[in-house]
Amino acid sequence: MKPAEKITDKLIGAHSLETAEYAALIRARDEVRDTLRGAAEKERRRFYGNTVFTRGLIEISSFCKNDCLYCGIRRSNANAERYRLTEEQILECADNGYELGFRTFVLQGGEDAYFTDERLIPLIGELKRRRPDCAVTLSLGERSYESYKRLREAGADRYLLRHETADEEHYKKLHPDEMSFQNRMRCLKNLKALGYQVGCGFMVGSPFQTPETLAKDLKLIEEFKPEMCGIGPFIPHHETPFAKHPAGTLELTCFLLSVIRIIHPPVLLPATTALGTIDPLGRERGIKCGANVVMPNLSPVSVRKKYALYDNKLCTGEEAAECRRCLERRIRSIGYETVTARGDFKNTNNN
Repeated sequence: MKPAEKITDKLIGAHSLETAEYAALIRARDEVRDTLRGAAEKERRRFYGNTVFTRGLIEISSFCKNDCLYCGIRRSNANAERYRLTEEQILECADNGYELGFRTFVLQGGEDAYFTDERLIPLIGELKRRRPDCAVTLSLGERSYESYKRLREAGADRYLLRHETADEEHYKKLHPDEMSFQNRMRCLKNLKALGYQVGCGFMVGSPFQTPETLAKDLKLIEEFKPEMCGIGPFIPHHETPFAKHPAGTLELTCFLLSVIRIIHPPVLLPATTALGTIDPLGRERGIKCGANVVMPNLSPVSVRKKYALYDNKLCTGEEAAECRRCLERRIRSIGYETVTARGDFKNTNNN
């Protein structure tokens, strides 16, 4: 038996590897891709059958105080088109989404100082009052423990905070000096302690990434056990310092989706918009490799192109919530079914 096959067997059996073994597996992925994809599919069906959960994404602001080197809405991008939705617009997006069958709403934005606790708490409360059967997910970056606590008490169910890389030196190459890897890790731990369903995640193919840095990402997921994990290919934006760096690949992203499903079988794992951006069938391929969540855009049509984290972002056609039926047909064509449900994490130790 080849070394890569031995590592694969160990992963499938134990849902765990040493960090060096993860790196070796990534290097040998061509040898074991099909085996891991099959194992990931088996684990996914064990927990979620053939269902794919839909989340209604509402991109509430393109203002951001941060200056991440890879991001199109970084504060140094003077050419970025800035907007922020009003509370009325956000509630209207959610109302429209509810009629379309969505039962989770994801409020995502840059780290915009406008959205204080004093503004978010009544907004979350009104969303939960109107739609008590729905989950509210926030993706609004790093905040204090006290802020996360207040938002949780207001009714927020989940929080997405991508760690971007689990290697501190790599993190420093992707972010400005004022941003801290340790603070990012602290925020994730605080969210977990407060009872959120927590999502982390990373870019695939980001500048300076190696199999060793990716191995640390996989080890973090194994040990932290997030309820959600969002990964997608790095795609450059022309107004950032990384404009000339090559994009990440569909092939490696799909391979890592399979590995993550095996590491942590009950995880909620999106087939991201970035996958659909780099390949017309990217999301379908992601689902076939272990993903079980899609996040169509509920934002007003007038602002979708302004939330430009990377170039050529998919923001029309099937990504529009109004085209949900088309997305459902595409998912059904590969043997899966979208469902109207909150789609909560399967809280079980039966891994």
